[in-house]
Amino acid sequence: MKQRRRIYYTEEQKALMWDRWRRGETMHAIAQLFDRGHSSIQGIFAETGGISPPERKRSRLALSLEEREEISRGMVAGQSARSIADSLGRAPSTVSREIKRNGGCEGYRANKADQAAWDRARRPKTCKLAKNRALARIVATKLRLRWSPRQIAGWLKRAYDDDEYFQVSHETIYRTLFIQTRGALKKELLKHLRRTRAMRRSRHHTQKTGNHGRITDAVSIRERPAEVEDRAVPGHWEGDLFFGSNHSQIATLVERSTRYVMLVKVPNPDTETVTGALIKQAQKLPRELCKSLTWDRGSEMSNHKRFSLATDVKVYFCDPQHPWQRGSNENTNGLLRQYFPKGMDLSNVHQNRLNAVARRLNERPRETLDFETPAERFSQCVASIG
Repeated sequence: MKQRRRIYYTEEQKALMWDRWRRGETMHAIAQLFDRGHSSIQGIFAETGGISPPERKRSRLALSLEEREEISRGMVAGQSARSIADSLGRAPSTVSREIKRNGGCEGYRANKADQAAWDRARRPKTCKLAKNRALARIVATKLRLRWSPRQIAGWLKRAYDDDEYFQVSHETIYRTLFIQTRGALKKELLKHLRRTRAMRRSRHHTQKTGNHGRITDAVSIRERPAEVEDRAVPGHWEGDLFFGSNHSQIATLVERSTRYVMLVKVPNPDTETVTGALIKQAQKLPRELCKSLTWDRGSEMSNHKRFSLATDVKVYFCDPQHPWQRGSNENTNGLLRQYFPKGMDLSNVHQNRLNAVARRLNERPRETLDFETPAERFSQCVASIG
């Protein structure tokens, strides 16, 4: 089989690639635009860790192509460097250096000189984490605790509010992780991110497909009181089953106002087992902090009336295939994948381990809480009751 000729992509083609990448298209789909396999474009994305490089612009102080062509014509006409500089309104030293570094009087060519200057201009600025090793160590420590870059940036702003030297944006942290040539954060720290892919991608919204059973006498989320919707009053929870391999699962509960998380071991997904486990968990909470529960249409909550009778907690159900109506819970389930990756058997995970993971999540600062932690907010609610 004849080997295909290697293709060299133009800047315009690369710009098209990055545009499609930002939209969330796969490398395979993007490569098909050029009748190539994904391996032919993988290096373009991998070079910057999947982060689109900023558009390059020439400095307003740099010589333009037109000026270099004037220099070339002046040299052919036998003009001196000083004479050419006067006609351009430039310093003689600028013209002299330009000629010397690009072939001298005999070899100077305007187009080659212009391209060489453009190539030499690739001098990335040293990032803040590379210059501030103490800050880099703090960031690395928090990443190992599985804090997100946004949480780290928000916490730093609170902890060092009067010292910008120890503040850094979440975007800088992401870029330093994915662009390894910055040399500040080790690649191994990527495994502590919520999404452990090697290159940064657009966020994709996934939702469950419609295999959820019908719930008898289900009260729609549309009938939920306004105080639940605006998160102003604590005590309203979202819940779901979080699945592992071999039909294993745990129940996840998130309080909407404080984002406080509880994890419950559930040996089986049948409604009797799930309902019984949720009843025990709800009865551990102060009555004022357990007023309602919003669940999806999974058949595990078909016995919701028994739950409400035992706990005096009202249950509301999302619309079919609308997981974003339990946004806090969906977000939490995503965070849990850092601790319980897909394919992991959850049946052997002890409740003590679940409590430890929940504690980790509850001690993370959250942007939506002004970078306070769910544990701090929930404790304030408990204290106000007492």
